[in-house]
Amino acid sequence: MHRRRRTAILVSAAIAAVPLLAACGNDAHPGAAAVVGGERIEVSTLQAEVADVRDAQAKAPQGEQMIKETGQLGRAKLFDMIVDKVVEKAADDAGVTVTRKELQERRAAYVEQAGGEQALAATFLQQRGVAPDGLDSVVEREILIGKLAESIGAANTPDGQQRLNQTFTAAAKSLDIDVNPRYGTWDNQKLELGEYRAPWISQLTKSPSAEETGA
Repeated sequence: MHRRRRTAILVSAAIAAVPLLAACGNDAHPGAAAVVGGERIEVSTLQAEVADVRDAQAKAPQGEQMIKETGQLGRAKLFDMIVDKVVEKAADDAGVTVTRKELQERRAAYVEQAGGEQALAATFLQQRGVAPDGLDSVVEREILIGKLAESIGAANTPDGQQRLNQTFTAAAKSLDIDVNPRYGTWDNQKLELGEYRAPWISQLTKSPSAEETGA
């Protein structure tokens, strides 16, 4: 049996406050926060994602502090939406897919380690800026990254990380990512949006741990 592996996708709690911009400054794609692979990510869609997280944060204990510490949430969510498409492209190119059973089993493992659904949701919200209804999407992405790493032989080493990053870079380039300059500039090589870079980029897939799931 293959060792189950995963990547931690964390949202930094130390990001500086930057307001979410409602308007689109890219005249070539009015109303779009980004265009990825010819598909638009609408500003309204991004705003809805941010509002979903903000609503969950407002209802949570220490919600005020969470909101204060995620002032760059709009950029973080756009980054996640772009990365979702990059990972999906890389996985599709490699013939990697995730079954419903795999998703259910991985989520069940997280629930057990976290100590219940509510504890898991609280951990994802606080550490990753993910609203409860977005859990499955993040878990699916983690599984895809782990299976992709296995499929291309990217071991848990610096060389393996470089190989995995090269795979994501190739996928990103093929998608011709065009970001509204108000949100920053996408860098295919560094896999960054402006100065925002999620920690998972520098962490290769690894086995789940109690520390990562907040247990």
